Amino acid sequence: MVLALVLSATAPALAAPPRLLVLGDSLTAGYGLPHDDGFQSRLQAALKAHGQDVAIVDGAVSGDTSAGGRARLDWTLADGADAAIVELGGNDGLRGLDPKEMEANLAAILDSLAARHIPVLLTGMYAPPNLGPDYQRAFRAVFDRLGKRPGVLYDPFLLDGVAMHPDLIQADGLHPNAEGVKREIARLLPLVEQLLAEAHPA
Repeated sequence: MVLALVLSATAPALAAPPRLLVLGDSLTAGYGLPHDDGFQSRLQAALKAHGQDVAIVDGAVSGDTSAGGRARLDWTLADGADAAIVELGGNDGLRGLDPKEMEANLAAILDSLAARHIPVLLTGMYAPPNLGPDYQRAFRAVFDRLGKRPGVLYDPFLLDGVAMHPDLIQADGLHPNAEGVKREIARLLPLVEQLLAEAHPA
């Protein structure tokens, strides 16, 4: 009995799986899809297939803007996170909101995560063409600037390789279908693995 107690006291504790926050909108909330086909479930499954058990912290809310993500960041992080994917801004563009306000919100989110030493993968977005070239340029420049921040990995466009492919998009013309999500995850997986490596360097 004494030996068993000594061994249990000296054995290294089993490490809890890293906690990966997904702070986003409908694109990462799995809008219009069965749970198992959504972004977070597919990402978790893909990481597990690569030998990484990860606990996903669901911080994705359909319809959310950058202001909404900023407002709920603190309580979303109540139980902590080791790394974060920030996917916000699409709804700011759809509503034609001021890119300067979006930049202030996203910068505040990145500042808060940096203060907690949480590495970030920031995903970019494009504004709808109907808002005009000046708005499109200003909107796009926000992500390109923030993507250069220290401690931030940058994916310029979440829907790269999926947008403009009707066979990969739901009937609403905006959200990826199950196959589209699979394409997203396959493309993003190396970046997410790099993100997790930065959260827990060897």
